[in-house]
Amino acid sequence: MDAVELLLRLVRIPSPNPPGDTIAIADFVAEQMRAIGCEVRQPAPPQKSFARNTIATLGRGEPRVMLHAHIDTVPIAATEAQNWSVDPYAGVVRNGALYGKGSIDDKAVLASMMLVMMEAAQQPELDGSLVLVAAAEEEVGGQLGTKWLANNGHLPVCDFIIVGEQTGNKAATAHKGVLRATVRTTGKSVHATNPNRGVNAIVAMSKIIAALDRYHHDLARVIHPVVGAPTCNVGVIAGGSTANAVPDACAIQLDRRMIPGEKPEEVVGELRAVVESLALEPATASIGGFVYSRWFDSALNTDHARRFLDCVRGHLDADPGPIGYLPGSDAKHLMDLARGDMIIFGPGSYEVAHAADEHVRLDDYAQTTDILRDFVRQTLYPG
Repeated sequence: MDAVELLLRLVRIPSPNPPGDTIAIADFVAEQMRAIGCEVRQPAPPQKSFARNTIATLGRGEPRVMLHAHIDTVPIAATEAQNWSVDPYAGVVRNGALYGKGSIDDKAVLASMMLVMMEAAQQPELDGSLVLVAAAEEEVGGQLGTKWLANNGHLPVCDFIIVGEQTGNKAATAHKGVLRATVRTTGKSVHATNPNRGVNAIVAMSKIIAALDRYHHDLARVIHPVVGAPTCNVGVIAGGSTANAVPDACAIQLDRRMIPGEKPEEVVGELRAVVESLALEPATASIGGFVYSRWFDSALNTDHARRFLDCVRGHLDADPGPIGYLPGSDAKHLMDLARGDMIIFGPGSYEVAHAADEHVRLDDYAQTTDILRDFVRQTLYPG
């Protein structure tokens, strides 16, 4: 099976999440890896047994290199479906690109990793071990995917980890964490003919939103070298039921992006301070419902990291990195397994993902494979 045919096969196996059924695609990866002699395991969380993962291992001992990619995709939204020029699951090649849902996110880099595994399997032996992780659940946060695998002993500690995502084939060494929260204001509802008798919860919330906007701009004073500044965004607001009544309740949902080094408990304290600093009486306000996912950061100060950058440099007519990766990834769940460095790497741009006519340029896909192949050859091949 050549490189294009392999990627076509992957794209033609739908794996939208939700619902997150990855049995078919996990089994396809497992079948290909068993055929080349890998030791293959397929764990799945008991609370979502159809979120199947595939872990394939070649060789034994150290150094141990992990190649990680996710096998779920976002679903095709109703408003998106009409904008596709091809069948999203047909896998169409035209004008030097392969089109299909999941083609760039994340099946191209998965295919590259599988091709590298296939070549490595032809070696009589490896000076170490190569682990392919085809993970479920990334598109919904990875709690029952990579995080579950890591927390339940299914993944080994590794000397170098490559997490496949869309970086333009540069080495990304950090992404932000996310903390989400809900703010609620409570007032008193009366008929709008005499609003002064009531307490308008939306007006009270407007003061909080203005304060959060000032807080967002203040955050720009702290800059991370590759991911930039922390941010705070109010993304959802709900309040009131009719125009002829003073609203007695309002709620917003906010998204606070944390740069590497920020602690969630300290960010929670900052957000509480913003809300509690305001004079809203007689309205009241509360903040809660905190949910967070961690940031990822890697120093790139090991021999493996320097070798990987050299491999990128050998194929890319641009600075190889390090760069920041603005979306999140499963890298955050693997930090405790990285004995050395970890990078995010893969073809194309995340701006093409999650959209109609998602595609990967075939030359970018080939370049990804070449870079990964060079690194594995230099790291694990004898001699």
